[in-house]
Amino acid sequence: MHSKLKNSQKFLGLFLSAIVLFATSCSDDDPMPMEPEDKNVVELAISDSRFTTLVLAVQRAGLVDALSADGPFTIFAPTNQAFIDAGITDVNDVSEDDLKDILLYHVVDADVPSSAVSSGSVTSLEGSPFYVSISTDDKVWINGNAEITETDLEASNGVIHVIDNVLMKPTMSIAGIATDFSQSATPEFTQLVGALSRAGLVDAVYGGMDDDLTVFAPTDAAFIQLYDDLGVTGYEDIPLETLENVLLYHVVPARAFSQDLRDAAELPTLLANETLTVDLSGLKIEEANLNTDLLNVHATNGVIHVIDKVMLP
Repeated sequence: MHSKLKNSQKFLGLFLSAIVLFATSCSDDDPMPMEPEDKNVVELAISDSRFTTLVLAVQRAGLVDALSADGPFTIFAPTNQAFIDAGITDVNDVSEDDLKDILLYHVVDADVPSSAVSSGSVTSLEGSPFYVSISTDDKVWINGNAEITETDLEASNGVIHVIDNVLMKPTMSIAGIATDFSQSATPEFTQLVGALSRAGLVDAVYGGMDDDLTVFAPTDAAFIQLYDDLGVTGYEDIPLETLENVLLYHVVPARAFSQDLRDAAELPTLLANETLTVDLSGLKIEEANLNTDLLNVHATNGVIHVIDKVMLP
């Protein structure tokens, strides 16, 4: 009897000690760790070592309070490596205003889980749209060059999707980009720009975000080959109507990134009743090879894909 009483007292003592230990561990002075969904999007980013540069950028741009609000927000979050690849190794080298615009271009003022992501235009918190594409292997891309590598990091005021590239809002039109290339130290598209000018089509490939075009842009070497095939010395020797038709045949009235293309698809062109056939397995448009290093050159009014041949309707 005495032995049983001692064992009971010993058990009671251990039980009371456990209660005290539990109460102490749950005291206000030592709170339980927060679950990921209890953190707002800023706190969640701070807790993830992949987003060190992003957090520094948010702090420098003065966006901590704004992104800690109720939201909901969807953040397309570039990793540290994405910032390095974009040439941003120190956020202090970027002005606060520019940094703010860049960051807000990665934010949507809504809760968009991966199940709700679809291809098309999405308006960012910066005010400009970015463009979502879903490739044939079901990967999700933004503006043709940033892949979503992880989805649905849930926070108390929204969700984070991880991307492998920093999104940059386009600032030049298709015509402006081609002209810029033609005047660079190693010029390209001099023939395309000259041909567009002669045909009076330069204005047709200028424009803003409300205009959606895709231009398959032949290189200078492609035009030189065309001149040889036609037995002419340059675009000035090609009949004006023929030149205009050839150029219109290279323009699709839609913003089609490479991830939007589907094998055997027939793409309408600005040349009436003429289409372009996609060969994804051969990486071709008609008989022209796509330059994989110069795909998805994003412009305010569309996208440029570089090809190695002038296509004839």
